[in-house]
Amino acid sequence: MVRSFGDTTRRNIAELCAAFTRLPSEAGAGLKRAAVAIALTEAEAGGGTTFLLTRRAATLRSHAAQWALPGGRCDHGETQVQAALRELHEELGVGLGEEDVLGLLDDYPTRSGYLITPVVVWLSSSADLVPNPAEVASVHRIALADIERNDAFSFTTIPESTRRVIRFRHAGQHIHAPTAALIYQFAEVLAGRNTRVAELEQPVFAWR
Repeated sequence: MVRSFGDTTRRNIAELCAAFTRLPSEAGAGLKRAAVAIALTEAEAGGGTTFLLTRRAATLRSHAAQWALPGGRCDHGETQVQAALRELHEELGVGLGEEDVLGLLDDYPTRSGYLITPVVVWLSSSADLVPNPAEVASVHRIALADIERNDAFSFTTIPESTRRVIRFRHAGQHIHAPTAALIYQFAEVLAGRNTRVAELEQPVFAWR
């Protein structure tokens, strides 16, 4: 199903986020707070609603060249919403306010020591993206229909863990947790389901 871009879709997604029962993580002790933006905007060709996914710059010290939602570590004194909005501006040049926030999803604890809060935000169709080359190699608009397909996500196992590894297939590649887990929960929210993802595993290369 293609979700047209406009006020009706914004209201619908805001209602779905409001109906979602957020579960604060109990695994936050000792983890560094971080936030990412699930930034909803119009498809380049117009008509449909998409979210922004980036490929991290190859020169970054951690998780270089990996797929990611815009975001990063919370600065001292910042809320998760403030951090997500700041990172969105720093990475893609998009300036939003808290009135553009539609909701928050569950915290996700990572193997590398972070507790990530996903913040769902709405970008107007006139928002210009200006990727920061020091942080972002490329930015992609992913149609919501692409994550609402029955085959959008798959699960596998690894010898190092008893937990399932989640994967999202995009552009012929597998995108893994934490990014895949956060996108999966958002897809479940779009379907009106409260699905938990904290126990979904990351591949070993993401543990560092």
